Amino acid sequence: MKVYYSDHFVLPLPEGHRFPMAKYSMLRERVEESDVCGPGELRIPDAAADKEILRAHEPDYVRRVSTGELTRKEIRRIGFPWSEKMVERSRRSAGGTIGVCRAALEEGFAANLAGGTHHSFADHGEGYCIFNDTVIAARAVQAEGLARRIVVIDTDVHQGNGTAKILEGDPSIFTFSIHGARNFPFHKERSDLDVELPDGADDVAYLDALEHGLKRALEAADAELAIYLAGADAFEGDRLGRLSVSKAGLAERDRMVLGSCQERGIPVALTMAGGYARDIKDTVEIHFNSITRAAKLHRLRKGITYR
Repeated sequence: MKVYYSDHFVLPLPEGHRFPMAKYSMLRERVEESDVCGPGELRIPDAAADKEILRAHEPDYVRRVSTGELTRKEIRRIGFPWSEKMVERSRRSAGGTIGVCRAALEEGFAANLAGGTHHSFADHGEGYCIFNDTVIAARAVQAEGLARRIVVIDTDVHQGNGTAKILEGDPSIFTFSIHGARNFPFHKERSDLDVELPDGADDVAYLDALEHGLKRALEAADAELAIYLAGADAFEGDRLGRLSVSKAGLAERDRMVLGSCQERGIPVALTMAGGYARDIKDTVEIHFNSITRAAKLHRLRKGITYR
């Protein structure tokens, strides 16, 4: 299965910054040690070009991000200090999601070891999100004539507010978000389908809500491609999640999402989205399990044995 990574485009952060940047390199190392990828399938993405980013974002915002002209307030809202490396990493992350969408449409499944930057709006970023890779990639494959109708399945514990707002009124891309009702962002946008969960929701409550929401979303979307934000932050040990879903529950989530898409013949592009576990190894394990599940389905579909 093709997997794209961009962790060596390092985003410099101040000491003590709470964003777990190390999870990306740790996740790549897990993938390298596994049988997820065949020869040549672990790849560095191209940087998303302006013409691709501008399908999701306002020209003035893209220019000011690129030249370092964001205001202090805008930088605080994003949560990362500006640097040229921040811009490069953001472009590569979006390029990775474009790459996995193309690969998934060819082969059924593919994964980006980054992405899921769903809090980025057309004219501003927030919540550690600069460019909205989901919208950029969805509109890229549409522009290339590779897919017309797309479904976004966002299981990050925080609502995909930027994605919902950018795609408001666009019937060709269906947005489904399952998230904590009282968690960030505290002002929610309106997705095509929002499923909100109370604080402390456990495996049973989470999976029941997901099952019903996923069925509704897939039936309504009539999609040719799914972009699956496989967030790790619904985990019971997440610092920012506020839910009580176990690793087994999240593995069942992956089985449910990936299996439902496979049954309908919908290719799936995975992105990682959030994860802030008290022990970073838990976040990495949850993300790795999502990728492994997709890789198993990919091998079954293609009849491939890598090792």
